[in-house]
Amino acid sequence: MKKLTILAVMMVATLTASAQWSVTPKVGMNLATITNGDDAKMKVGLVAGADLAYRFSDMFAISAGAFYSMQGAKGKEGSVTAKINTEYINVPILANVYVLPGLALKAGIQPGFNVKHKAKAELNGYSEEANIPNYKSLDLSIPLGLSYEISDFVIDARYNLGLTKIVDVSGNSSKNSVIQFTVGYKIPL
Repeated sequence: MKKLTILAVMMVATLTASAQWSVTPKVGMNLATITNGDDAKMKVGLVAGADLAYRFSDMFAISAGAFYSMQGAKGKEGSVTAKINTEYINVPILANVYVLPGLALKAGIQPGFNVKHKAKAELNGYSEEANIPNYKSLDLSIPLGLSYEISDFVIDARYNLGLTKIVDVSGNSSKNSVIQFTVGYKIPL
């Protein structure tokens, strides 16, 4: 048992010595909409947070992050303008495969925790905002994207494909759909 423990510690030490940890603060914008929304248009929002990455080799890394993300959708019917304003804390967990030096393809899973969900309607200068009933607090999505590193700067583009029906109403199958662009600075740890 003692030999097995020593062997395990040596393997972990070897992996840690050859691997590189880094943190990358990022800021950018979302182009978000909601699927199956009648004539829903994309809404621009802020995204900001950081990724923590563990690079196993020149070709492979795993990253996990925490990001504040403004999402939702907007639309217009007749003279009524409507906006759905949602805010999430998203936690992307990604596999990063480096196909060329500095260029990584990314895919993974992302739980998102809803912190705000309001609808706003405007008609002839009058507006009203209210909470959206039956809105789910957890949103699961699949982030797919790529990033490019120039020195320690990182440019990242992702598409977050929503899997969760965001409103718990019979017959409603609306899901989040988000295109995300960020710029960050990689800090080795």
